[in-house]
Amino acid sequence: MSNREDNLSKPREPVGLSRRQFLTRSAALPALAALTPLAACSQQNESAGDEIVAMNAIDLSAAIKARSLSCVEVMGSYLSQIDRLNGTFNAIVARADSDQLLAEAATADRDLAAGRYRGWMHGFPHAVKDLADASGFVTSKGSPLYTDNVAKVDSLHIARIREAGAIFVGKTNTPEFGLGSQSYNSVFGATLNAYDAYSTAGGSSGGAAAALALKMVPVADGSDMMGSLRNPAGFNNVIGFRPSPGRVPFAPMFLEELPANGPMGRTVADTARLLATMAGQSPRFPNTVPQDPAQFAAPLARDWQGTKIGWLGDFDGYLPMEAGVLGLCEKALGHFETIGARVDSASLNYPMEQLWQTWLTFRHWIIRATQAANYADPVRRAQLKPEAIWEVEGGLALTGLDVFNASAARAKFYAAMVAAFEQYDFLVLPTAQVFPFDAAAHWPKQIAGRSMDTYHRWMEVVIPGTLSGCPVLNVPAGFGRDGLPMGLQIIGPRYADFATLQLGYAYEQAARYNLDHHSPALG
Repeated sequence: MSNREDNLSKPREPVGLSRRQFLTRSAALPALAALTPLAACSQQNESAGDEIVAMNAIDLSAAIKARSLSCVEVMGSYLSQIDRLNGTFNAIVARADSDQLLAEAATADRDLAAGRYRGWMHGFPHAVKDLADASGFVTSKGSPLYTDNVAKVDSLHIARIREAGAIFVGKTNTPEFGLGSQSYNSVFGATLNAYDAYSTAGGSSGGAAAALALKMVPVADGSDMMGSLRNPAGFNNVIGFRPSPGRVPFAPMFLEELPANGPMGRTVADTARLLATMAGQSPRFPNTVPQDPAQFAAPLARDWQGTKIGWLGDFDGYLPMEAGVLGLCEKALGHFETIGARVDSASLNYPMEQLWQTWLTFRHWIIRATQAANYADPVRRAQLKPEAIWEVEGGLALTGLDVFNASAARAKFYAAMVAAFEQYDFLVLPTAQVFPFDAAAHWPKQIAGRSMDTYHRWMEVVIPGTLSGCPVLNVPAGFGRDGLPMGLQIIGPRYADFATLQLGYAYEQAARYNLDHHSPALG
């Protein structure tokens, strides 16, 4: 292991910062350190009777279109929820002015009265992940280098959300440059888990997941390279979907992107409906899939009798898992059997340690490319988080042959996945290897007595989904240690996005997690 890797394996205490300062900027959330989970619980109870924010997104959309709810009522309810809870959980950052938002909602009501219906998100409050551009809002990327970076145009998938009628209320918090599955940064602080106001919300779509769970937004956009849609969704008991490559525009390049933009929701149907908005081909994005995204707005119900599901678990003991994770997930597999599917243990005929090395090569290569200019400038480099510097330096050590060999290894892994799909219709495995951990920790030092040698090794369970290029859906698995959530990843064959969502929908109906007695911040 290199010296850089050795340094990254050691837990770094927040130098010169108290726990309170680490969790948030001192000026932003002055009362956070004094709040216990019980105090956060009391704040949540104040909004428990708000029926508007409790509605699923599809029903909310229908109520607005029918004018049984006004956009002003909806915006007012969501702003009240944000005001009550965001000071504790820090999910939404760069807030827009409330009076201006209510004025925009009033305009949306007038448009509706005049017959100008913008789309299914007409009047929806929406917060954009702080790695994507929303015109007029800062795109900080969680970095002090970009605190003045006000976007002039929307990213394409965000433009589609705006065109569908959404009103942007702010951004959702993310780790610096999306690096690490723990949403803290030196600009806005940490986002706390919706279920205890103490643990991490995960990342990098941690702000989005916590905001959803706490009913501060109806749906949310996210992005995912190493589980950034899946892990925070699992940690906050919501839905996160990583689509097949090119399903949602990501970057105008000819290389297949490992990162993917995707939807999040409190239900699978809401998530699929948002995907119908975000997805679709664009002539400026050569990798986009030439299929009608309206398919994702279709009914999700279907028959699952005879479906074969392969349970990958911990890859025959290769992955360390915190006590309770596997047992909880294995119990949740019964919901697949309830809908008529058969679940059997499965294995991939591929050396998983080799897959990890392939992953490191691609990740170093990509982050070197995106952060090269910042790294080359000593002044800017000094403001990068250590993990970003480590990734760039790993990329600088790569050769073209290294990347070529990694591509060949990825192809062999994909062949192993294809072989698995010849035996099983879908593959399932845990969303994370640990339950949500203390938000003051940078990452878990150990899992089940095994040391983690990098800042992201503890999330190794998500890289098969990423490197396969297959669609992956997080669904809730239930509640484990300290009443905290865990998720399951459902992996479908490449481009079988709709079928994967359909299976998740059937699982959700069997599990009924949206009606579970557990509630955010209530344990």
